[in-house]
Amino acid sequence: MIKTVDQTTVADIFSINSDKIYRIPKYQREYTWGINDWNALFEDVTDNEHGYFLGSYICVNGGSLNGTVLEVIDGQQRFSTLMLLLTALYEKLSERKNEMDDDDRNDLANLRSELANKKQTFAANGKKITEYRQRLFLQKQNMNDEDFSFILFDNGIITDQKSKPLNFGNRRIAKAYRHFGKLIDDEIVEIRSKNPNITEVGALFGIVRRFETAVLVGIEVDTNKDAYMLFESLNHRGVPLSALDLIKNTLIAQAEDASDAENSYEKWKYILNCIGQDDYAVQERFFRQYYNAFREELNEPYPKTDKRYYLGYLATRTTLLDIYEKMIKYDYSFFLEDLSAKAEKYSVIVNNSDEIHEFTDALQDLSRISGAPSYILLLYLMSNQEKLQISESDLNGIIKTLITFFVRRNVTDVPNTRKLTQMFMDIITVIKTLSGAAVVTEICKKLQSVSAPDSLFEEKLRGPIYDENPEAARFILCSIEAKHQTREIYVDLWSRDTSKKYVWTIEHIFPEGENIPAPWVQMIANGDAVLARQYRASYVHTIGNLTITGYNPNLYNMSFKQKRDRTSKDKTKNIGYKNGLYLNQDVIMKNEWKIEDIKTRTDKLVSILMEMYHW
Repeated sequence: MIKTVDQTTVADIFSINSDKIYRIPKYQREYTWGINDWNALFEDVTDNEHGYFLGSYICVNGGSLNGTVLEVIDGQQRFSTLMLLLTALYEKLSERKNEMDDDDRNDLANLRSELANKKQTFAANGKKITEYRQRLFLQKQNMNDEDFSFILFDNGIITDQKSKPLNFGNRRIAKAYRHFGKLIDDEIVEIRSKNPNITEVGALFGIVRRFETAVLVGIEVDTNKDAYMLFESLNHRGVPLSALDLIKNTLIAQAEDASDAENSYEKWKYILNCIGQDDYAVQERFFRQYYNAFREELNEPYPKTDKRYYLGYLATRTTLLDIYEKMIKYDYSFFLEDLSAKAEKYSVIVNNSDEIHEFTDALQDLSRISGAPSYILLLYLMSNQEKLQISESDLNGIIKTLITFFVRRNVTDVPNTRKLTQMFMDIITVIKTLSGAAVVTEICKKLQSVSAPDSLFEEKLRGPIYDENPEAARFILCSIEAKHQTREIYVDLWSRDTSKKYVWTIEHIFPEGENIPAPWVQMIANGDAVLARQYRASYVHTIGNLTITGYNPNLYNMSFKQKRDRTSKDKTKNIGYKNGLYLNQDVIMKNEWKIEDIKTRTDKLVSILMEMYHW
């Protein structure tokens, strides 16, 4: 069944001495990773030590006369993303080739040979010909492989000539590639701010080495059936031991020595119950944010060493266990008491408490806009509310400011996600000596100073917002609707059904599917199918083409009038665009839906949002 199992680095997988070719089968789903996945991969590798573990992949060895062909059955999203990232690094290095010495140029050539298979042949006249051929072939769906091949050719990595595909820049492969370019630029600045003596070329090769030394476990099997059976067994394995399990074990062992194990275990359960008993991600985040929020105070009892912080500079997934083991072994009793008090505050922040506050509704919106990185600041503020002399009204104002910040951040991706933890820690450092209105003013000033300018915010609002961040798109549409609701016409757009899916979902007025229905081709482009596809690529995900309905699956590819006028089976309820929402008021006045209508509605909604989320 299993042919080989190897723990190997990214550099070895794409080794310059290997002729392996990787293909993602055509039946695999298209490339679906988005901005959160791209950020997570980049941050996981650059923020941790060399040799970071990236998971596993499964391949079927299909053999070939021209070398080993491996079909990637599991791990294709990660493979595709790593290749795009390494290609973006190659581009940045190529732009600085004039700044390189011979060793650097040799390293750049080796990187090219990782991204493409180097083949040397001889022409009929005996002349040696060097070719670079694609090493990884992506899925064919949604032009994934065409887009990727063009990126490789455009950067001089492969020698097979590729033309730029139609609407290249609007698809996910191109967006991922551009996004990694921005992340790399930010990382260069970050590296050089810590070490001004390092060159940009040196910083770039440092990033390359981090990704080349990242580790995956590769499993090769003989057949697709073997791959499927293995995939199923891996995805039905038992729950692995987590960092929090190990922290708990350390705590109980320490408490047993003091004959206090049972009491300590009950306190531990209380802490987890406050945070959310069944959500490990939230639990782990609390443990990280607790340390990072109170780092100065938690390190005070420990001896001073050459390290600034005895326990650790920053709590991350990889440093969490080491930090907490030190705290528990030093004074487990204080650890439990302080952690319990902070967990009670955190329960309010994550809406896991029965307490009702002036800012409860604002906290819900902060959660909906993915504002969890700011919980580190809120935990500090709520734990020191009396000392800082801030009221519930002050906290409510701060949370609303955070909502504005995260709306703008999630739409523009400015500032970068990986900078948020340090930014909120820096804010905590500054406000420790302030009180009252000065605390509120300082927080607002700092958030505004790092936020994207209005010009970029507006540009992104006018772009394919649903494609770039569907969660942010949903939030701002719901926020527009909420702004215009009254008690008499209130609708809970965040309600979920028994399957935990949203009852009200985003609907594309002009259908988003690749196969545009004939009535829409006629309406949107006067029957010109090519023009209709171009319109789809440019406008289908813009905010002017988005609305909210409670029956999205039933509307989908219907004609505009069918979507607009649809009613329930008993004809008593409007379930199409005439559902009474403010968002649909201008839509239901139309008898057809054209590009100019999308543009006009985009102008209107962007104007509303610029007013709602201004500084």
